[in-house]
Amino acid sequence: MKGKVYKILAAVKDPEIPVLTLEDLGVIRDVNVLNDDEVEVKITPTYTGCPATDVMEEEIRLALFVAGFSKIRITQVISPAWTTDWLSQKGREKLIEYGIAPPVEGQAKTALLEDISVPCPRCGSEDTKMISAFGSTACKALFQCQSCREPFDYFKCHA
Repeated sequence: MKGKVYKILAAVKDPEIPVLTLEDLGVIRDVNVLNDDEVEVKITPTYTGCPATDVMEEEIRLALFVAGFSKIRITQVISPAWTTDWLSQKGREKLIEYGIAPPVEGQAKTALLEDISVPCPRCGSEDTKMISAFGSTACKALFQCQSCREPFDYFKCHA
């Protein structure tokens, strides 16, 4: 039964980046099936106060309700805090295909955004520069490729 719930949750999309699922993001921490119609899902928001968390919870509830669960509890687990290390490899690839640079692996999470090398998700060039520390959402920064001249979002590292 637990596997069935994970399969249902694997289709729930992130409300801010619709090419990613909550599974891709790594926000689903655990599932407890209490009986045939009762389930608890534990999630870790990408950051405290993330405005998408409420939507994530509602989408989880809807998916499970449609699948026949009538008693659904969603518990937020905030320790350990979510980290971009939890993004799946598949999720990283989806981000690139969507035009968003995934967090750069191996870069110190405490490094200044201006000091990191972010490959362009469109052409692959590493000749990029940060335009703004704030992108389309709080978890992204805005960069521009100096080769193809295209702007793009960078999914900032979160420790």
